[in-house]
Amino acid sequence: MPNTILFICTGNYYRSRYAEIFFNDLASKMGIDWKAESRGLAAHEGYNVGPISKFALERLTQHGISPGDPIRFPMQLEEIDLREAGHIIAINRVEHQPMMEKQFPAWAEKVIYWDIADLHLTNAENALSAIEKQVHSLMENINSNP
Repeated sequence: MPNTILFICTGNYYRSRYAEIFFNDLASKMGIDWKAESRGLAAHEGYNVGPISKFALERLTQHGISPGDPIRFPMQLEEIDLREAGHIIAINRVEHQPMMEKQFPAWAEKVIYWDIADLHLTNAENALSAIEKQVHSLMENINSNP
């Protein structure tokens, strides 16, 4: 499925979920035939409370974007997700590259790594703004190289 972007973070609860939903809304508005999915490298470890971060949900609401109904719960990354993606983006190199190398060593070098930190290192405003900027840049590249 070459028209699929896979966003990866740790819990699939905050950053990757926001990137997925924001990307899909923007692609729909721009009429671009791409779809985003998201998964977590440690989503199965049970750190998440509920289906999606309140910070992601609040930001989506500010933009008038629906997270879907019902809102799905975080999903663990599996190799099939990597095989089916046209492009794979992990939200933070420092955090996610070691996890990729441990869990999916054959895939670790095939991933594009962004540098957007989690809440213990930056606030939600900065992180979500950075995701929006990266997604817009990604859309420009997709639009110019369909």
